[in-house]
Amino acid sequence: MTAAPLGSDRTPPEPNRRRREQAEPFDAAAQPARVDGYAELRDYAVIGDGRSTALVARDGSVDWLAWPDMDSPTLFAAVLDHVRGGRFALRPDVPYAAAHRYLPGTNVLETTFTTARGTVRLTDALTVPDASLAPARELVRRIEGLSGSVPLRWSVRPRFDYGTRAPRPARRSGVPVAALGPEAVAVCSWDAGEPQHTVDGVASRFRADAGTRALIALAYAFQEPLVLPTRAECEARLDHTAATWRRWTDDRTYTGPWPDAVLRSALALKLLVHAPSGAVAAAATCSLPEELGGERNWDYRFSWIRDSAFTLDAFLELGCSPEATGYFWWLMHASQLTHPRLRVLYRLDGGSRAPERTLPLSGYRDSAPVRVGNAASDQLQLDTYGELLQTAWLYAAEGGRRFDADIARRLAQTADFVCAAWRRPDAGIWEVRSAPEHFTQSKMMCWVALDRALDLARRRLIPDRHAARWRRERQAVAEFVEDRCFSPRLDSYVRSAGSGELDAGLLLGLLHGYRPPGDPRMDRTVAAVQRILRDGPHVHRYLGRDGLPGNEGSFLACSFWLAEALARCGRVEDAVRLMEQLLALANDVGLYSEEIDPSTGAFLGNLPQGLSHLALISAACAIEEAAR
Repeated sequence: MTAAPLGSDRTPPEPNRRRREQAEPFDAAAQPARVDGYAELRDYAVIGDGRSTALVARDGSVDWLAWPDMDSPTLFAAVLDHVRGGRFALRPDVPYAAAHRYLPGTNVLETTFTTARGTVRLTDALTVPDASLAPARELVRRIEGLSGSVPLRWSVRPRFDYGTRAPRPARRSGVPVAALGPEAVAVCSWDAGEPQHTVDGVASRFRADAGTRALIALAYAFQEPLVLPTRAECEARLDHTAATWRRWTDDRTYTGPWPDAVLRSALALKLLVHAPSGAVAAAATCSLPEELGGERNWDYRFSWIRDSAFTLDAFLELGCSPEATGYFWWLMHASQLTHPRLRVLYRLDGGSRAPERTLPLSGYRDSAPVRVGNAASDQLQLDTYGELLQTAWLYAAEGGRRFDADIARRLAQTADFVCAAWRRPDAGIWEVRSAPEHFTQSKMMCWVALDRALDLARRRLIPDRHAARWRRERQAVAEFVEDRCFSPRLDSYVRSAGSGELDAGLLLGLLHGYRPPGDPRMDRTVAAVQRILRDGPHVHRYLGRDGLPGNEGSFLACSFWLAEALARCGRVEDAVRLMEQLLALANDVGLYSEEIDPSTGAFLGNLPQGLSHLALISAACAIEEAAR
């Protein structure tokens, strides 16, 4: 490989160029497009190492990377501000088409660039440490020439602290380094041209000839010495990372329908597991908009109690026993800090503070404000108590495990808290920023909390001193829901007591067992959700007010919940048809965001969204069970 002069826009001539262009035609229209500097959210894949995650666009640009952890400030955030955010760009220096995929059974990404001059393969991974001395965090990018001779360019523009602080350029042992305070990142490269400092980073150009291989690695350190790896070590860790992912996938026990989609969802979920603590983040990103140009932009790099029952159930269904155990005990540790009150969400290290603030970034395609932290953490959401006790019930009653005495006592005290608190209005599962209401789904989950506590007490897994009170209050909750939260006009449960609005969250009353399949009111609620909130495969959360201006797309988890509800109601063929439609909505590497624009199919919201993938897994398992 030879390097073209940095800053030159010309590519040196090569022999038989016209003949090669004619012999290897490609569709130039397939080159990934950017709008105002931004890739479509559908064009992103995610890579990770169990501690941090990165978004890689189909055009080869790493537009999001938070180091040292998933919820840390970013090194690259071009997805939120393509001018100031920082990125690691790598692409052919001539027109090209691009396609990417994950290596089978892994979270290692492979992108193929096809040009009139030849073909290049790019392999990306956040590497998993092996036996060698490794940097604290490491991104490795391998570039292989498959045919012809393709000119490429790359540039690294690091911007610390969410794009707000430019680093100091330097060199250590001849290697370009960007440092700021306790952080440093080295740009190591081999056969990828001669890297040179620019006004905003490091850049180079080179050629990838058939049969050649280049390597670029970012080595990161935080409050510790910066390790400069060798090429052989980077190559070995890249291969080790792929093998580690394949071993994890091979251990999964799922044998039901749509195995490729379920296993890809499992791999996406594994990327959201914070390995040091066992917590599971709701998504890998923050502030990607639920409406282009709107203000529904939230930080999802926290672990929500709302997702806990689905998370534990998915881990158990897929044979992820270590993940299930680690997550449950993280949940018990985090909730202990605020017991008996639950926070809506907790930090990945178990902390309970998540103050919300606005960053001076323009936002994805001018969708501002850009927020980090999440003010929903201070809300009262009564449904979380049902989710917590449902999770504990799955862990013990379904998973065959026992609690220690302290956990058992705390779970009983949580049921006591529900008895005292269920009559209060709350913010509901969707975290509305309007006045609290008596949300129906919250009350249903309070019923589930007390019902699961009674069953755990019956099994002698938690103390039963207050079981009589739990039983009385469970009956009182049911009377409230049946008397005040059902609309004869809609022939359905409604969003909140006395309202005339529908809410797809009501489906959780069926999925979590407030009422069994075949219950007339619940069956009619499923029918109402189909009639009012469904548009093809798309299901909206609700059509009513929530205290914020603007609109949003359809919520993917709700669509999968509807598929699961149909299966549980015995309508397996309808569930299968909906499931097939939903699987077609994934992007080209099998990932889902939080929402989809029904009119365009564009992804909206943070991605990959854990709840979307959890709902897919749950629906597939329910359809398999119903069909069987």
